[in-house]
Amino acid sequence: MSPELRTVTASEYPDWLRAVNNGFLRPLADTEQEVTERLAHTDLSRVRGVFDNGRCVATFLSFAQELTVVGGATVRADAISAVTVTATHRRRGLLRRMMAADLAAAKERGDVVASLIAAEYPIYGRYGFGPATWTTEWEIDVPRAGLDPHRPALSEADGGSVALVHGADVRKLGPELHARLAARQPGVISRDERWWERHTGVGVPAHEAWTEPFYGVYRTADGEVDGLVVYRAGTEWSDSKQPLNKATVSGLIAVTPAAERALWSYVCSIDWITTVRTGHRAPDDLLPLLLPDPRAARTVTQADWLWLRLLDVPRALEARTYATEETLVLDVHDGTGPAGGRFLLDVSPSGASCTPTTRSADLALDVRDLASLYLGDESALRLTALGKVEENRAGAVATAETVFRTARRPWCPDVF
Repeated sequence: MSPELRTVTASEYPDWLRAVNNGFLRPLADTEQEVTERLAHTDLSRVRGVFDNGRCVATFLSFAQELTVVGGATVRADAISAVTVTATHRRRGLLRRMMAADLAAAKERGDVVASLIAAEYPIYGRYGFGPATWTTEWEIDVPRAGLDPHRPALSEADGGSVALVHGADVRKLGPELHARLAARQPGVISRDERWWERHTGVGVPAHEAWTEPFYGVYRTADGEVDGLVVYRAGTEWSDSKQPLNKATVSGLIAVTPAAERALWSYVCSIDWITTVRTGHRAPDDLLPLLLPDPRAARTVTQADWLWLRLLDVPRALEARTYATEETLVLDVHDGTGPAGGRFLLDVSPSGASCTPTTRSADLALDVRDLASLYLGDESALRLTALGKVEENRAGAVATAETVFRTARRPWCPDVF
C-alpha cells in the first residue's frame, strides 16, 4: 500500500512530533509532558502527516497569520512550518502531496498568500514560492566602532531615554509597539498573545532551556514608547582580566530613527561589552551607518528569509499600495496551483485594480517570481536579465520596476 496522507489525531501526535524532530535532527520528543504542552497550542485540523505501515514518515502544519504588505494593509496568510520527510521516504512525492492539500485548503479558506521560512533554498520554488524578504546579521567590534565612551549614549536632540524593564512590562507594551511597526514595515507578520508570553518566559515548555534576557525600552521626552530591544550577554574575560563579553540581540523594534539610534547606541555602550551580535535585520538597516566607523560591523549572515506564494493574485495586488500611475497586463504561470492567469493591473497612488483579462500580455512570469516582486524587494530588471521575466511589450519591464519596487526593503523580524 502507498503511504497515506491524513490530518493527525491526538493519539498520532506523539509519533508525528518524533518525525518532526527526526527530520530537523533534534532530540526525539518522548516525554508525555512535552507532547501535552505542544498539543495545548496546536490546531490538529491543520496538522498533516504521511503514514506508512502506521508510522509517520512526513510532517506538515500550517496556522493563521497576518502579513503586512506595502502601504501598511495586512493580508491573510497560510503560514507553513514543521515540513519534513523522513530520509527513508524521500523522492516519493510526499511533500508534493502535503503541499497540494494544504494550499487547496488555504485557497478554500480565502487566504491570499502562503508563507514560510525555507530551511533549504531549492525546495519551495517548484511549489510557487519565491523569496520576498532577505535578512542580514552583523557582528559589531565595539572598541573599533568609534563611539566616544565619555559622551552620553543617547541622542541628545530629542531628550529620549532608555530604561531596563521586566518581561511583564514587555507583555503590556510590546503588542502595541509591534502593531505600530507592522503598520509601516512591509514583511512584518502577526504576533499573538502566546508569542509574547513565550518570548518573555511565560509558559515556556519544560524541555526548552530559558534564560531571562535583558529588556530595554526607549521612551521619547513625552513618555511615548517608540522602541524595544531584547538581548542576552555573556561573561567572558581574558587571562589579563580584560572584558571579552558579547551582547546578542534577539529582537529590536524601533518605529522612529531616533529610537533606533538610541537603542543601538545603548547596547554598544554597555560596560564590558566588546562585541554586539545584531540578530536578523533588514539588509538596508540603518545600523552600520549609525556607527562612526561602519566597517566595525562585519556581515555574518546574508540570506533569503520570508518566502511567499500567491494564492489569489487580484486580492494580493490590490491590497498593497503603489507610488505611480501605470497599467500592466501580467501573464502569470502557475503550474502547481490556483494563481495562474492573465491579469490587467491598474495602479495609482489612490488605489489599484487587478482583474482577469484577454488583452495581450505585457509581461510573462512565474507565480514564484511575482511573489519575489510583491513586497518590493526584487527588481523586475534583474529578473528579466536572469531570464525569469519575459517582456512582450517594449518598456514593460521598466514600468514594472517603477510599479513594484519600494524605497526601503521589506523585512520580517520573526522565524516560524
